[in-house]
Amino acid sequence: QLQLVESGGGLVQSGGSLRLSCVGTGYSFDYYAIGWFRQAPGNEREAVSCVNSRGGHTLYADSVKDRFTISRDNAKNTVYLQMNGLKPEDTGVYYCATVQSCATPVDSLENYFDSWGQGTQVTVSS
Repeated sequence: QLQLVESGGGLVQSGGSLRLSCVGTGYSFDYYAIGWFRQAPGNEREAVSCVNSRGGHTLYADSVKDRFTISRDNAKNTVYLQMNGLKPEDTGVYYCATVQSCATPVDSLENYFDSWGQGTQVTVSS
């Protein structure tokens, strides 16, 4: 079974950058589209971005478009989320998860297996 582990979060100032990593263990990592989701205290979990299995198609929420970049290196079983120009409203716990497809509106992205890992905390100070 494929398991995903997030890392790379931390505390940064507004305008700073972080790179999150999502590392898969198990079989067939390169068969899966991967989405990044986040959840701030008191808010619903929301989809942020998505990358298809080969990395050739990406999807972003309007709130992060032009600031975040999703990519993957299947040889390393890793998906990245490069976050630039961070804002306080980006604060939250970030999760990665398998999704059925990135060929969908970003607000329709859903955790395919409905299973979440620990996530990684991103905190952006004013």
